Amino acid sequence: MTDPPTYPTDPKAEFRRTLGRFATGVAVITLTSDGEPHGMTVNAFMSVSLEPPLVVVSVAERARMHPMLNKGVMFGVSVLHERQQLLSEYFARLPGFDQTVEPEFAYVLDTPMVAGAVAHLVAKVVEAYWGGDHTLFLGEVHYTRWEDSPPLLFYGGQYQRLFQ
Repeated sequence: MTDPPTYPTDPKAEFRRTLGRFATGVAVITLTSDGEPHGMTVNAFMSVSLEPPLVVVSVAERARMHPMLNKGVMFGVSVLHERQQLLSEYFARLPGFDQTVEPEFAYVLDTPMVAGAVAHLVAKVVEAYWGGDHTLFLGEVHYTRWEDSPPLLFYGGQYQRLFQ
């Protein structure tokens, strides 16, 4: 018989550290609200289906962008290039982030996309699902573009780079 897991510290912190062992790409989701571009850094983004093309993004209920994501809203996903760490920090509003960073946007289907990213998708929110303190927004993809460039990665609570 196996002993149940023990949490030597705060269970939430231990859960977060455990999940940090899963390497992810770093993306910024963007949309236009009141005529202005808004964005936030996410690493909880994934594909769901090829037919129809669907993606999902997980957004904290406390995030400023959360109330802007409603059914029918178009949003962009920009998978960041390894040289775009400062943009990730800017959109994540990490402590000490460089407030002088000025993101550049390219617009596709009237949706802002972070310029210089290795991949772009534009999707329309078709459904939202409760996920504890987050909401999972399901988006139907209407546009994709990619290039063969190194992405920015996140692993173990730190930014990483892909070595080839």
